[in-house]
Amino acid sequence: MLELDFVQTLAFAGVALLAGEGLRRLVPVLSRYNLPAPVLGGLLVAMFVLIARGQGATLVQFDTTLQSPLMIAFFTTIGFGASLSLLKVGGPDVLRFFLLATVFAVLQNVVGILVALGFGLHPLFGVLAGSVTLTGGPATGLAFAPLFEEAGVIGASSVAVAIAIGGIVAGGLVGGPVGTVLIERGRLETPRRGSGGRVEVALVETETTVHASTDEDDAWPILRNLVAVLVAIWIGHWVSRGFAALGMTLPAYIGAMLVAAAIRNLDDVTGWIGLSHRFINSFGIVTLTLFLVMALMTLKLWELTGLVLPLVAILLVQVALAALAAGPIFRLMGRNYEAAVMSGGFIGFMLGTTANAMAVMRALVERYGPAPRAFLVAPIVGAFFIDFTNAIIITLFLNLFT
Repeated sequence: MLELDFVQTLAFAGVALLAGEGLRRLVPVLSRYNLPAPVLGGLLVAMFVLIARGQGATLVQFDTTLQSPLMIAFFTTIGFGASLSLLKVGGPDVLRFFLLATVFAVLQNVVGILVALGFGLHPLFGVLAGSVTLTGGPATGLAFAPLFEEAGVIGASSVAVAIAIGGIVAGGLVGGPVGTVLIERGRLETPRRGSGGRVEVALVETETTVHASTDEDDAWPILRNLVAVLVAIWIGHWVSRGFAALGMTLPAYIGAMLVAAAIRNLDDVTGWIGLSHRFINSFGIVTLTLFLVMALMTLKLWELTGLVLPLVAILLVQVALAALAAGPIFRLMGRNYEAAVMSGGFIGFMLGTTANAMAVMRALVERYGPAPRAFLVAPIVGAFFIDFTNAIIITLFLNLFT
């Protein structure tokens, strides 16, 4: 058996990540449905471990000391994205879309609980198969999994990954057709074809980097922003301990995320820190990627035995719910072409990831023409705001059933 320390485990995770990216290139369908490289790489290792276990062998022993710090660092960067000024820039459409996504996240948990109870499972099994993994994706699912394990959900990590991957695939498959049905059946007026979505992507990139520092090549701005992240984690540790003293069950990152949000909005008003959101976003991607690979490498996939039927049932119900929700979303967002594109994107990120939403909307605009408002609203909500409120929603449900 190969025994790795925490540095060697991190290096191994990096190799698994590269293997996942290679797999995406070798099998184009994996890329088409937006399955992330860290998920593929981590699962590849977990599958080898599962096969070896079936033969009575233990291949490797990992030291996951760095897994929790990486997870906390990623969700801290999510907190830095919760900007009230960014919400205002998006206007009423962003606020309305954000509120609808938040309500739907709650509904996902209610539906998940009802289906789980129908199978005689713990109600938190339904929450785990609800907004934790669908709205939140694999990162949120793996971050909360230890708390769900403690609350009585056996094999929470493996369940979270199974539902998250199913949601990513379903979001990519369902979002486009639903958007198309809304456009065709409503006989909506659409722009001329041929723009290929370039205008929309440019708008999103401008919006998400408008406050970025102009001197990114210098070391000092990077250090200043890194210190801001570390300070948020430091203070957040004590905030989380304060919540724990009140008897609340919380993931380790909640305090850091809340402190980061406070720092971000203070800096938006004062400019004292000069946060570089380009750096923070990049740092978040790096920490998320390494956290995901490391967490997935250590999955106990054999724990899914006997849970296949309830997992499939819950996923099917959740996909149907998201498809049905597209109708009200379409009406509430304006009953026009832009609203139809947003509805397709809504399914993409409420079942999978923001990458799903972008892929769904790109497919629609390539066929029907540009939808700049949709490409501004959906990514801001999917990439910045819903992860923040979803963490609070999950925490409330977790405390309700423990």
